[in-house]
Amino acid sequence: MKYMLMRKADVETENGELPSEQLLQAMADYNERLMQAGVFVTGDGLRPSREGCRIEFRGGEPKVVNGPFTQPSELLAGYSVLEVDSLEEAIAWAKQWPPEDADGNVTLELRRYFALEDFEPSEALEKHRSLDRLPSAVDVYLAFPGNCREAMRFYAEVFGGQLEAMLTFGETPMAAEMPPEMQDQIAHASLNLRGRRLMASDAPGDQYQPPQGAHIHLQYDDVTEAERVFQRLSEGGSVTMPFEQTFWAYRFGMPTDRFGVHWMVSCDLKACL
Repeated sequence: MKYMLMRKADVETENGELPSEQLLQAMADYNERLMQAGVFVTGDGLRPSREGCRIEFRGGEPKVVNGPFTQPSELLAGYSVLEVDSLEEAIAWAKQWPPEDADGNVTLELRRYFALEDFEPSEALEKHRSLDRLPSAVDVYLAFPGNCREAMRFYAEVFGGQLEAMLTFGETPMAAEMPPEMQDQIAHASLNLRGRRLMASDAPGDQYQPPQGAHIHLQYDDVTEAERVFQRLSEGGSVTMPFEQTFWAYRFGMPTDRFGVHWMVSCDLKACL
């Protein structure tokens, strides 16, 4: 069952005071323990209510009410979502909240999520079930023969985005099981591109196989940017199809980069979608 662990706001959070380095470290350690236990789903801190708003409906008509809002103790400063077996387990984790937060003077609140099993069968419920079957994300995962770090840094330079993970095998719990030559190779890397992720790792031993039968598609609104990306991906690689106008796109091209990854770069595919 899923619980939201809510950290209530206070005067400091509503004033926009950022957490200290000590607190950031304590929260990172706490979240790491949650992840290692397999109970952490997601979590975030929230900016002060003065930067937000409420949308109030009266008689079906929406009205936007800008912050700030009074009574900080009734507001949220952040939240974590936990997947646990019971309320007692959720409470046990909540009790381990880092004491570095506000010198140990914080208020947390736990609320259980509704689950589809809480409702009687109905047509509307079935529609929710069909939506619930959809994956929460579809991402690309690449394998490299030992040059994952170089490739991911290259993609971050070409595409932008946030290179949010670059974990070596030597930094994982299975480090002792890995041969010396794999210790500095990448067990997991992730490049966040507008919330979609290009993830990758080095393939251990002789497990690497060059990608076949699949391309990663990049779509741009700006033709100049699309062409720049196409050219960068082509450098040191090859071009299957030049970047030019087609009957389905204003511009479209297919390069294979120097790491052997196949791409499609397009601009203005609206007529096909």
